[in-house]
Parts: sequence; structure tokens; C-alpha cells
Amino acid sequence: MNNNLRLIINNSIKKSEDKYFFEKNELQIILDLYAKMVSEGSWRDYGLSISSKQVGFSVFKNTTENALYKICKNFKPKNKNLKYLITDTNGKIIKNSFDLENLLKNIDWKKL
Repeated sequence: MNNNLRLIINNSIKKSEDKYFFEKNELQIILDLYAKMVSEGSWRDYGLSISSKQVGFSVFKNTTENALYKICKNFKPKNKNLKYLITDTNGKIIKNSFDLENLLKNIDWKKL
């Protein structure tokens, strides 16, 4: 009998790898708003952009135009109020918050 055998389990999978996307509940909040705005005729299309710094949900009035707005989630914000952002077509921050649901509920989209 060989007593030199050992069972080795590979636990080297990096647990520190961040997920670079919206969480399920965040995406649900955004898609609920999107469905409401589509039914009102204000928005017609959307696009997603993903990088190591942020994920963005862009909304369009027409598919051939630039995005009207972009709802962003920063993965490593410099302060907590910059976690979620709404930007315009030029990337200028319109509104920001640490809470996505409050950010999206407290905006009058038709007046922007």
C-alpha cells in the first residue's frame, strides 16, 4: 500500500473576480422603466455597453439616432453617490445616486 498518495482539490479559482454587469434586481428595475416608456411611445430601443469600470443601459428614441440617455452603474465609484448615473448623449451627468430605484423614480423623463 502506498501512503504517499494525497487528494488535492484545486481551489485556485479566483473568488475576487468581480461581476461586471447589473444585478438581477437592478436590471429588473431598469427593464420595468423601459417597458413603461416604450408603452408611452417615448423610447423605442436600447443597447448595453460593458467595460471593467461600468455597465450602461442606453435608451434610444429611434435606432438610427444617438442614445437619449444612459443609465450607468459604476463598479468602483470614487464616492457612493456616483454608483448609479444618468448621462445625456454627450456623457454629461444629469443625475446620480447610490440607490438605483430612487434615482429612476425621481426623474421626470419627459422634461429631460
